[in-house]
Amino acid sequence: MRSPLTRFLLWLSLGLAVNLAAQAGEVRILVQISPLAGFQYHAGEALWQEMREGDRLALVLEADNPHDANAVRIEWRGQKLGYLPRAENRSVAAAMDGGEAVEARIARLRQHRNPWQRVLIEVFVVL
Repeated sequence: MRSPLTRFLLWLSLGLAVNLAAQAGEVRILVQISPLAGFQYHAGEALWQEMREGDRLALVLEADNPHDANAVRIEWRGQKLGYLPRAENRSVAAAMDGGEAVEARIARLRQHRNPWQRVLIEVFVVL
């Protein structure tokens, strides 16, 4: 078991490392993993063969969306793929609206009859 001083120094070192990395723009914190909603209604099917796990995605707020004031559109290479699910988009929309740096990428691609099971998205806050 480590002494209280050792634990304190370990946490202090970790805090300093995170702070230095944040200043360099390197810290990304995973805040959400979600399926892609609406895949079957947008460009996903046409782009499926080109998409790869790890590909960066653009997140776009759609505050004027008539169905959801917190809508967050997902784009890949400028093409609309779908949305973050309505039940899971509020905190990401609030972070983006507040000017926080938020990034996303494709976490998983899989062939599945259910379009909600085809693409899994990871969302990160960048410090």
